Amino acid sequence: MPSLNRATAGAYALIGAIILLLAGGFAWAAGWIGPGRINGGDVTAALEYNTGKKQPGYRRAHAKGLCFSGSFMADGAGSGLSVASVFKAGRYPVIGRFSLAGGNPLAGDGRNVFHSMALILRAPDGQEWRLAMDHTPIFPVADVASFIALQRATKPDPKTGKPDPAVMKPFLEAHPEVKAFQAFMMQAVLPNSFANATYYSINAFRFTDAGGTTRLVRWQFEPEAPLAGLDKKRLDQLPRDYLFQEMIARTAQAPSRWHLKLVVANPGDVTDKAAVAWTGPHRTIDAGTLTIDAVQSEETGACRDLNFDPTILPPGITPSDDPLLAGRSKAYSSSFTRRAQEGPNPSAVGQDLARENAR
Repeated sequence: MPSLNRATAGAYALIGAIILLLAGGFAWAAGWIGPGRINGGDVTAALEYNTGKKQPGYRRAHAKGLCFSGSFMADGAGSGLSVASVFKAGRYPVIGRFSLAGGNPLAGDGRNVFHSMALILRAPDGQEWRLAMDHTPIFPVADVASFIALQRATKPDPKTGKPDPAVMKPFLEAHPEVKAFQAFMMQAVLPNSFANATYYSINAFRFTDAGGTTRLVRWQFEPEAPLAGLDKKRLDQLPRDYLFQEMIARTAQAPSRWHLKLVVANPGDVTDKAAVAWTGPHRTIDAGTLTIDAVQSEETGACRDLNFDPTILPPGITPSDDPLLAGRSKAYSSSFTRRAQEGPNPSAVGQDLARENAR
């Protein structure tokens, strides 16, 4: 084979360098390389590691759930903070999901874990607001790397069903915010119904009004039903699907309602760390009432194939600088893609709902 002349060889080298540069840039943008780069697949893999067994077709977090539908009646007061259409006075349809933390769709309800509400609000003009909330005002960690480390540190030992103390001790020493969250969960009331829990945005978001003023806001849905708690000393005696059965039976009798409270940050509030609570009095606006009047199993409801990405927002609401938001968005997308490829599986509470509907 004739040898390449210097000019030709140089051209090939330049082309090769450009290809490598473009590939490297793509890999960096995708989160595959680079210092501190974490992608949604990393979070999803950590969740699967913690569970110890992949559950094909289910969400990697909050695998056990129940669909619901209803409406949000906006009173117009929220328009003072944001131009989002869903704050204009009127009624808007809602689709959502109640769930418990954890990747096992057959886990029992007797666990001191997050009780969660996710929902989608849609306005007639096509604007959409997706919300994913927990019943605690704070999150255990403040960044994505710490969340991955938490999943690995808390992986249950097959012999004891509890995390390995040799792994947990150094982790807690390096993450005092997790230790503080554990202490909070130990003393806080664990709601005995999905209907009487307050659900918090946890992260802060930027709300922009018609005049262009932007404020940092957290929100919470406060229930009309009075809070009552489970007996934490007897959680192991709770029927496997107690919370879901209770919500199914409750909804068959009457709707459940929550008031959306928009809480405006004070100067000095930490707005980029979900592990830090806001304390003291705050400007709070009651923006309307959420009513849930029907529940459905994930086999028949509309929620199973929805991605409740909290960064899908209407004009007038944008993410804050909280790094968890981008991490949550990537993880939700990764989990959705994986379970969509695997195909659906029956939910743990589908039979409970079928029995209730047959009465």
